[in-house]
Amino acid sequence: MTLLLAGDIGGTKTILRLVESSNSLGLKTLYEESYRSGDFPDLVPIVQKFLAAANLSTGNTSTPEKACFAIAGPVVQNTAKLTNLAWFLDTERLAKQLNIPAISLINDFAAVGYGIFGLTTQDLVTLQVGKYQPDAPMAVIGAGTGLGQGFLIKQGNQYQVFPSEGGHADFAPRNELEFQLLKYLLSKHDIQRASVERVVSGLGITSIYQFLRDRQIDTENPEIAQIVRSWEQEAGKAEKTVDPGAAIGSAALEKRDRLSEQTIQMFVEAYGAEAGNLALKLLPYGGLYIAGGIAPKILPLMQNGSFMLNFTQKGRMRSLLEEIPVHIILNQQVGLIGAALSAFRL
Repeated sequence: MTLLLAGDIGGTKTILRLVESSNSLGLKTLYEESYRSGDFPDLVPIVQKFLAAANLSTGNTSTPEKACFAIAGPVVQNTAKLTNLAWFLDTERLAKQLNIPAISLINDFAAVGYGIFGLTTQDLVTLQVGKYQPDAPMAVIGAGTGLGQGFLIKQGNQYQVFPSEGGHADFAPRNELEFQLLKYLLSKHDIQRASVERVVSGLGITSIYQFLRDRQIDTENPEIAQIVRSWEQEAGKAEKTVDPGAAIGSAALEKRDRLSEQTIQMFVEAYGAEAGNLALKLLPYGGLYIAGGIAPKILPLMQNGSFMLNFTQKGRMRSLLEEIPVHIILNQQVGLIGAALSAFRL
């Protein structure tokens, strides 16, 4: 049996999981805990505190043989600097200070890619069955705080996972309303270009709402209006007291605010279009997986046909996209699962 340590490291929260494994398909969770990242000067004291608590809980005093930490940010030559924390992580230093022989750092979206192989059918909702090809590439896209994208290529008997920064590609409007949205974003933020992440993300939901509100497309719901204004007043603060994207999504799902419904409709259309763009570039007949925290929360609105209509609406290439399997990942711990699987492969 191999003792593994998996971590999902973010600017706000760090989640650690101690796992026992005999093979890559048999992962048994022994202990798990979550910590506020900002309460610690570095990852090392978090891991030390976690392992001490895990030893008390499980009675197992062994040190993990391997560890993998999924980082919310780019990983360059086995090092990573977190965007919202003054942490600089280096695998050599971590291995020495934690006394763990093998440690790797991977991008958090690469972890999602690895995590696909640890999911069950209950963890997925299929939007399009398609025509699965076992040796074809796979793709991952996920809207949450930002917009992550990645892909998987089969090499021998295993898939290699590659993260990307595709979420920072240009937003490509396709109709008059989206062209107006683009002009609004450029003017509002005084920028020369707008990335697709500015539209397809939690922040994007708020931006779309602001655009429709300022264009007086419909009357505001007082409750949602107050939440959005509170968020606007907290601009520049590290921590916000409200989450307008979540509030808008809930209001749209419950059909209690027409402006929120229009916002999420526009968001889902743009999400589907961008997923289709990624699919065109990769032809992932091994499956395109939709990750991130937003899709499961507005699941009925992702399933109503609008997402897939915009996914496949690619002119002469429509027939190709209709053959790509498309799934939504419901399990929000897919990154931790992926980190554990990646650790096993070290």
